[in-house]
Amino acid sequence: MPLYTVRLEMAREPGFPEGNKNRGYNLVLPLGDDMKIDGAEWKKHPEACTVERFWDGERTELGYLERHRKGQWVFDYDFDDDEDEESGFRLGEHSFNKGEYVSISGHDGKMHTFTVVAVTPAG
Repeated sequence: MPLYTVRLEMAREPGFPEGNKNRGYNLVLPLGDDMKIDGAEWKKHPEACTVERFWDGERTELGYLERHRKGQWVFDYDFDDDEDEESGFRLGEHSFNKGEYVSISGHDGKMHTFTVVAVTPAG
């Protein structure tokens, strides 16, 4: 399975005109040749697709990439609590190439934009 480690860091937004390297995600994702999430590969090994959320000194959260029935990709940190999920805006349509932008609705319910700062083969 083509797994990649992807690092996302908060891009410029109100309150952070230079972005914030201390807010973001380290993801392990199955990416196809187009560098988009490969749903078929995810389905074979969902436990390998992990999320690490880091946020300005808060406790790091660990979770998994999940896919809802409607096709929406989410980051799930507790399978027993649907309130902890964070969803990506059209996450399945984004290519995870360095320099690309990805939007994620965080715990605060607000949409934040992140820059793909690194993509490396996992393993």
